[in-house]
Amino acid sequence: MVQATEAHLLTPRLWLWHAFDPAVKADLFSTAALVEDALFLIDPIRLDSTSFQELRDGYRTGGILVSNANHLRATVEFARVCPAPVFCSSVVANDLEGLEFVTLTDGAEIASGVSSIALKGAARGEFAFHFADDNGTIVVGDALIHVDPYGFALLPAKYCENQKDLKQSLQRLLRWPFERLLFAHGMPILSGAHERLEHLLR
Repeated sequence: MVQATEAHLLTPRLWLWHAFDPAVKADLFSTAALVEDALFLIDPIRLDSTSFQELRDGYRTGGILVSNANHLRATVEFARVCPAPVFCSSVVANDLEGLEFVTLTDGAEIASGVSSIALKGAARGEFAFHFADDNGTIVVGDALIHVDPYGFALLPAKYCENQKDLKQSLQRLLRWPFERLLFAHGMPILSGAHERLEHLLR
């Protein structure tokens, strides 16, 4: 499994780390979000142990969030190192034998200011996660990408369960206030993300 060498601080409450995976010929991005004194890890790939300890220093782990059936990644390893519930769709739960997990539902409050949003039509079991702090952040799995040669775009149709359904369900994200948009595949949009998504979906 691929491993990132360091985590990059984006804001006082957000980090990301990433690495290229030759098996899927794509960069894999992972996010950590701080909510009060708890870190939430989203779609985590492996991270250099020293960097991971620096990231965790002073914080407890509130949970590990898995955005869809394709993004289990290093979740099991992380859950064993820093015991915390795994929040995931029912299609992921079968791979978590022996671990504590919570099955996601649409609109569920995972923690104070942290919500799950179901996105029909992308990968199986697709959810986005909304963090209310600092004018709002949304973290997505496969539903949206921000990589060459596509740029900021919907998941290409060949990877979708149904791209038409996906485009309709992404409209639901616009109901939430957010300034930033982070991806499992691609560099983050750190300002004006709500307007960028609104424009994309027109």
